[in-house]
Parts: sequence; structure tokens; C-alpha cells
Amino acid sequence: MPTDCISYQNSGYFSKLMIDYLNEKEELKRLYNHFPKLENFPSQILEKQTTFPLESRNVLVAALEKQYEKFEISDKTSFNIGKLKDEKTFTITTGHQLNLFTGPLYFLYKIISTINLCKQLKKEYPEYNFVPMYWMATEDHDFEEINYFNLNGKKIQWKKDSFGPVGRLSTEGLEIVFEEFSKAIGISDNAKNLKELFKKAYLEHDSLTDATRFLANELFKEEGLVIIDGDDKSLKQLFIPYIKEELLHQTSSEEVLKTNVHLADYKIQVNPREINLFYIEDDLRERIIFENNQYSVLNTKLLFSESEMLNELENHPEKFSPNVILRPLYQEVILPNLCYIGGGGELAYWLELQSNFEANKITFPMLLLRNSVLLATEKQAQKADKLDLNWADIFSTQNELLTNKTKALSQFDIDFSKQKEHLQQQFIGLRAMAKQTDKSFIGAVEAQEKKQLKGLENLEKRLLKAEKRVLAEKLEQMTALQNELFPGKSLQERKVNVAVFYAEFGPKLIEKLLEELQPLEQEFTVVVL
Repeated sequence: MPTDCISYQNSGYFSKLMIDYLNEKEELKRLYNHFPKLENFPSQILEKQTTFPLESRNVLVAALEKQYEKFEISDKTSFNIGKLKDEKTFTITTGHQLNLFTGPLYFLYKIISTINLCKQLKKEYPEYNFVPMYWMATEDHDFEEINYFNLNGKKIQWKKDSFGPVGRLSTEGLEIVFEEFSKAIGISDNAKNLKELFKKAYLEHDSLTDATRFLANELFKEEGLVIIDGDDKSLKQLFIPYIKEELLHQTSSEEVLKTNVHLADYKIQVNPREINLFYIEDDLRERIIFENNQYSVLNTKLLFSESEMLNELENHPEKFSPNVILRPLYQEVILPNLCYIGGGGELAYWLELQSNFEANKITFPMLLLRNSVLLATEKQAQKADKLDLNWADIFSTQNELLTNKTKALSQFDIDFSKQKEHLQQQFIGLRAMAKQTDKSFIGAVEAQEKKQLKGLENLEKRLLKAEKRVLAEKLEQMTALQNELFPGKSLQERKVNVAVFYAEFGPKLIEKLLEELQPLEQEFTVVVL
């Protein structure tokens, strides 16, 4: 089967909110600035250009140069960092947790979407520069979400106690994970390269932040990817006025709650706190709360008066960490960013935030749903051809797949719609007759109609079931193929680690994805390797 695409709206894997957003539903337009279309970028560029100060560019470049001091980077990445001082240079940004060895496959898709959009924009608007930016979620503290990945049906997990920001975690103890990974990955040349990559990333770097930076840089340095760590004092200094606003006036909570009224028909992704900030140290990341006219840090004995808290902010901004509500604002304060690329869940909470951006006088970025991909081997594509399956069949639920293919393959017509219609036509005359006689006869006619229609439905179901038994071998082959492509009846990109495909295809995997993914197309891409 050739490479093919299925719209996100028809894939069956996106929420009502995302489908309505992609369809540019009128009621949602108040929740974002510009929709991510090529022709809308000049307006976004102008808005960001006029509001992003040159001083912030200089701070950003200095911070990035310091963060990269211990790393070998490509000429292209070095060039991109330097160009960020130029007022005609802008970023396209994606963000991701510090998942062990990248976590699920969509880590790749986020970054490649970002890289490819920069290429497309440069081609369309050559007078500007566009830098692909990966924001590492170094300040997250939910270690249980990132401490494992799945490899060939085996869960490889880093067992360690963690309490503070995950980026500051020591990589000590990952030797055990490396041994487990080495046994599971195989002995091919590509597998050997992956072992070396894992070893250099996690056993030769002291923190999870540095390990993740090394890994992402090795995978994408030739594409000029720039990796940023927001857990940085100089960058936090740029955010001091907004942290102060949050501490003193709790603006974001009020603005987000107002916005959420317009999302009443959808599932609210996140709810704001009164203060949307954490206080962080190496082994601590706890919420800041305000009660009894003083500030405190949850689950600690730390207490601050207003003046003490503001003094702490001025002297130690690195100790203040934005939560999910404020992190996007922090990102857009410190980056000359035009567009954020994320998954459906991420964009769902971004759509709660525009009012808060307006209140803080920060330009709201375009929101682009990242590329989603189904990877299939040539062998799997050939098997689908042999079974007369198209990709739309593969994306259907398993019950729909088996029912539809049984009906298509059966020598009988397993659709009794004509019989039901004929029966209903007969009962039209009986009902007309019944109206001219005793009322009790009308009830008897209607009851008989329901009974006979139900009987036809049961016969249809029994014939379908019988034909499924006749076609059992072929249907089992279809089921097996679908289960390979959708492990656990879930999206492959959420379950499978990059190592599974890289061990077989090596660098060709990333080359093929860079070639195939079109970020502004609203399509679930099938890539045959």
C-alpha cells in the first residue's frame, strides 16, 4: 500500500474540542489569535516583532550559549542561536517531558513538525529566519510519567525516588536500566548504535536535563534544532514582573475561569489555582499558597510576608516555577515565538489562556496540532494489500473492521434494510385499516410491526455471526495486523519507543519522517518504511 493520509477529524482519535478547533468553529475563534495557516504568519510576525524587546533577545542568546557550553553542536544550531539576536528571527516551539530515552514515538513527531514548519516558512518568507525550538519540561515533578519506556513488549523502568524538578535529577543508577535496555534491543548494527547513544546520554551526563539535551541534540543537530531549559535564573529574571503580578493579584486564575465559561460544551483540560506558581529547590517543588495574609509553601514550614516574598523573587527568581497555566506565558515572554506545536491535550489547555495573555499584554502564539503518524513496514503494507484492507479500514474500531469486512467478503447480502423497508410498507396499510376499526387493533398492529422488525434484526445478526465463523481465518489475520499497528488498541505513537523502529531502520527512520511530514496539513500520516 502507498503512503496515505487520513484526516484527524475522521481518524477517531481526537476530542470534540480538537475537531471543532480544526474545523475553525465560529464559537472557538475568540479563544485564539490566528489560525495556523501559511497566509496568517505575516500578521503573527508583525505582532510579535513589535512587542518582543531586543534586550530579551540578548538575554535569551546568552542563556542558550551558557546552556550549551558543555555540548558539541552543529554549525546550523550555532547559527540559529546567534540569529536569535536578529529582530527578523523567530522561533517555532514544541515542548516535551524528559521521558526516559524519548518515551513514546510522538516525541519525534513533535520535533519534526517543528523543524519542517520552519523550513516551509523560510521558503515562503525568505526575508525572515525561523528557528526550531524544543522546550524541555525540566521543572515538572511527576517522575512516574517519565521514568519508563516500552520496548518490544517490555516495560523498561528507572526505579528511583524523586521529589523535586525532574531535570535536576542525578542520572546515578541508570546503569541498571542500560543493562536491561541492552538485553532487549538486540544485536544489529543499529541496535549497537542505540546502545552507544543511550550510554553517552545517560551514563556520561550528570543530570536528566543534560542527558535529554545530549540525546535530542544528537538526533536533530543537523537540522539546527535549538534546545532550551527554562529552569534558568537569567531567563526567570525576564519573567519577574509576571510572577509578581501572579503573587499580588492572581490575575491568571480570574482570566482563565472567565475563558472556561466559553468551553462549557467541552472537557476542561486544566483548572487554575489561586496562585499558579511552585516554589522549587533541588528536592522540592510545591505550590505557593496565600492565606491569613501571608504566603506559604505547601507541605513545608516556609512562610513569607508580602515584602519577604517579593524580596525572595527579586533575589532568587529561579526558585519560582510556573505551573501548567503560567508556563505558556513564561515561554512566550522569553522567546520570539510565533507558533506552539503540541498534542491535542496540550492545545486544549492553551485554548484556555488567551485572555490571560491579553491581560499580561503578551502576544498569543498560533496553536498547531502536531503531526500524528502511523509507521508501517513494507511487509505490513503488503499484508494489508493481500487482505484487501485500506488504511481507513485499519483505523476503524476492531468491531467495525470485522463487521464491514465480513459484509464485504460474504456471498450473501448481510444488510436486511430492503426487507425492513418492505415490511414497514406492508404495515402502513395495516395501520390505515386499524384506524377505521377498534382502537385496540392499532396497538396490536404496532406491536406486531416491532416484533417482526426485531425478528429481522436478529436474523441479520445471526447471519453476520455465522459468516464471521466461515471467514474466521481471514478475519483473524486482519485482527492480528491491526493489533500490530495499534498495540493495546491504542495509537502506536503513544505506546512504542523510537528504539523499536530505529533498531530495524536506523537513520532512515528520521530521514523518512523529515521527508513525509507536512505540519500544516490536518492529516494523520501513514508512513511505510
